[in-house]
Amino acid sequence: MDHLLTLLRAAAEDTRLRIVALAAREDLTVSDYVHVLGQSQPRVSRHLKLLVEAGLLERFREAQFTRFRLVTSSDDAALVREFVRRIDPKHARIAADRARLDALQQRRQTAAVRFFRDNAQRWDELRALHVADREIERALAHHLPVGARRLLDIGTGTGRLLEVLAPKVEQAVGIDQSREMLALARANLAKAGIDNADVRQGDMYALAFEAASFDVVTIHHVLHYADDPAAALSEAARVVRPGGVVLVVDFSPHDLVELKREHAHVHLGFADNQVQGWLRSAGLNPLEPIHFPGRRLMTGIWRGERELPARTSARHVAQPAHGVSR
Repeated sequence: MDHLLTLLRAAAEDTRLRIVALAAREDLTVSDYVHVLGQSQPRVSRHLKLLVEAGLLERFREAQFTRFRLVTSSDDAALVREFVRRIDPKHARIAADRARLDALQQRRQTAAVRFFRDNAQRWDELRALHVADREIERALAHHLPVGARRLLDIGTGTGRLLEVLAPKVEQAVGIDQSREMLALARANLAKAGIDNADVRQGDMYALAFEAASFDVVTIHHVLHYADDPAAALSEAARVVRPGGVVLVVDFSPHDLVELKREHAHVHLGFADNQVQGWLRSAGLNPLEPIHFPGRRLMTGIWRGERELPARTSARHVAQPAHGVSR
């Protein structure tokens, strides 16, 4: 009862309710709230502190920034979402806040799109060499563990996989090192109406998550940029729960050496036994790989499953293979 009263008191104030409404739209910093709300930094910081202490918001670090989001990791999350659902979006202050946030997002999206556009020709050239992305996306969706609740996408880029897979889980998180990509991913997720996914800056070699905290981890066309793919897979395996799976998408071995020069690839694809060996060393059970021929590049999906404890091993969660096996 006391906890519920604390939560209700924290929400029952004009500015804090406005903050909750904004947090439902995007993970924002203190300076973002100052800009949108038109209030001083100390005042905004105090409101955020109260909301965090009450359990409506949670804070997390992204490089030198601290961002705030609606609470996701407690029993209060459903109640907080109900608060948001009952806020009238047409209320004058709420509508004005959203308009200012939209303008802020638009400026950031313009900068991110400019970054993406500057590199788009190179990526389009590469995309033309391999199987259509949608075919890979369908296969990944098919191979999500049954009943998966939490998903982590490493190297999320524009957030495309989160758009595809977040609707199939309760919560999805994407990490990337590029702030430009993160800005674009946030804009894309907001445009797609995805409200159960968030993105943050992170290092794939040192994930800021507890062990066994995700049901599925995806690593989509990231390992060919990695200096140490085995270490990246080991870290991905660390955060996978029993019964969960790591899904790796990348190129099979090829001889397109120009990809190193023109696209900064570190590796010219990976052999099945190479990736499966890394998965096995990371403590995962490698499943049958799947291959998709392209015009000049073969794309592979390698799957590593964290086995369930012996007493529940009969309740196997992986689904049958899908695609063209070679």
